[in-house]
Amino acid sequence: MLIPADAPPAAPARPAEPRSPAPPPAAAPLTLGPFVVGEDGVLAPRAPHRHPPRLRFAWRGRRCEASLEGPGELRLAATAGRIPSTAEAGAGGRGAAFAALGALGPTLPPGWRVALTPDHRVRFEARARLAVPATATGLIAALVGFALALDPYLDRLDSAGAGWPAAETAASGAGRAKIWPG
Repeated sequence: MLIPADAPPAAPARPAEPRSPAPPPAAAPLTLGPFVVGEDGVLAPRAPHRHPPRLRFAWRGRRCEASLEGPGELRLAATAGRIPSTAEAGAGGRGAAFAALGALGPTLPPGWRVALTPDHRVRFEARARLAVPATATGLIAALVGFALALDPYLDRLDSAGAGWPAAETAASGAGRAKIWPG
């Protein structure tokens, strides 16, 4: 097709009108342990009649727990090891394990405590503040901060013979963080 030289220039082609995307299908609510996570990231208990809501997870093969005990109040705990029984093979290191446990207290971060349970398990406990209302991001950040701060104490217990036996630690997923059911 020939266009005469004196013809006015053609109008530029208009781009096609963008189509409105179809709304996404309704997503199932996101859950994080005992919580439902709102679209804005705010946590709400899935079972409000259970108090306090608890999230269990494992860190380096140790059972850890976080409880939301009130607005902005988070209690964190970890069962970190066990003092060997006198009946166990290699219980000669029992004195070293008790000495290591006794030396931990003054080195703990503010607000932390270490306790020996009646069955000789070593338990660390700490409290943390969360923004109100609590969000999934704030909760996960507190869990990660607790787990990372716990690491040097786990190393000290392990080297003193008060950590978990290697077989138990390997079976529970050492080196990984995972959500514990319930």
